[in-house]
Amino acid sequence: MNIFLYFCSAIKKTNQTFNIIIIMNIPANLKYTQDDEWVRVEGEFAYVGITDYAQHELGDIVFVDVTCEGDTVEAGEAFGSVEAVKTVADLLMPVTGEVVEFNADLEDASAINADPYGKGWIIKIKPANMADINALMDDKAYTAKIGA
Repeated sequence: MNIFLYFCSAIKKTNQTFNIIIIMNIPANLKYTQDDEWVRVEGEFAYVGITDYAQHELGDIVFVDVTCEGDTVEAGEAFGSVEAVKTVADLLMPVTGEVVEFNADLEDASAINADPYGKGWIIKIKPANMADINALMDDKAYTAKIGA
């Protein structure tokens, strides 16, 4: 599902108004967290990344730090961070599980901006309880959460 977010900004000196349309991609086959992570289940594993909305809000992502590969991380705990040009944000575990792989392709962190749901995945996990993923938001709930 593509969501169109409309922003209107005015420049007072010239009295001009510009409409900016931002298209947010919110795939229906994923689950979402309140903290703007997404989860995609593949067999007994799940892939985790940040949403298109989150990468847009952060701006150009320059570095991803994940140091818990091989560890079990509780839901809601930080499993790493993303560094953008102007800020650093924690990455929060969507469900309890073991971090089995970090996406080595993220040495070029710009993949998150270019393809947040594909090449920009961040970690692969083995959830402790797959049913916990079902409790996350679907695409419609996430769309409502971000106000689109």
